[in-house]
Amino acid sequence: MRSFEDYHPLAQFLYFLAVSFLATFFIHPCLTVLSVLGALSLYFVRNGDKNARSHVYYLLFFAVITLINPLFRHNGATVLFVLNHNPITLESLLYGVFSSGMLLSVMYWFRSLSQMMSADKLLYLFGKLSPRLALIVSMALRYVPLFVRQAKRVHTVQRTLGLYREENLIDNTRGAARTMSVMTTWALENGIITADSMSARGYGTTKRTIYHLFHMRRGDIALLCATVLLSATVLILAAFDCLEMSWYPYFTAPRTDAAALICYIAYGLLALLPTALEIGGRIRWKYLHSKI
Repeated sequence: MRSFEDYHPLAQFLYFLAVSFLATFFIHPCLTVLSVLGALSLYFVRNGDKNARSHVYYLLFFAVITLINPLFRHNGATVLFVLNHNPITLESLLYGVFSSGMLLSVMYWFRSLSQMMSADKLLYLFGKLSPRLALIVSMALRYVPLFVRQAKRVHTVQRTLGLYREENLIDNTRGAARTMSVMTTWALENGIITADSMSARGYGTTKRTIYHLFHMRRGDIALLCATVLLSATVLILAAFDCLEMSWYPYFTAPRTDAAALICYIAYGLLALLPTALEIGGRIRWKYLHSKI
């Protein structure tokens, strides 16, 4: 069993597209919770507790979006309290919680997608459709980590030279502006060098060809079939109002009949599918390693 990152790029891309589309299109409590669990479990299984500081910003984003809805939207019949003559309702607060949870899950889905979808995979997927667009996207994804690493180097060098003698707002602002000025010059110069290098190597003179090592295997076909089958199940059951519920003026609980439970299970399997593949791949690897 392979890890999810080793599957065919088309299967990966269609999976992330399906799971994020369903989470975005249906702001439903059960689907949102399952989407958050699936996105977080995939990210933490792959990365552990790396970049712990970045999760704080995601939590702040979740809290801000949650509070914005009840503060600016006062629909709902259940008034919790009144703030500056504006009623804060339970329905508006619940909608803010689950809508921000939906956004949080989609952000983590795309965070995992950005880790798995390399420049070669993007060129493979979109190279024939639009070679220039695929090249621009892949170069942009490549330059983002390069830009961050170079900015850290510039900041470290400036601190070593004694340019940050005092820890205050003015000194930090000047240092950040100085670093941004250096990075702007570096980015423009690097862009010119890249363009000259591509021109010298004959880019754009003939039709572009792409070499890839991606081949559709049985596991990739199984992943595609599972993605299509589970997504179609959710969409078909949603067409029969299995996800029907109300946020305003009163919050009604999600349905719990057999059809609705099948819909929840189908999306839950879809959301947790890559995590299961990751864990299964690691267990198989440890088993095979122990046999050596």
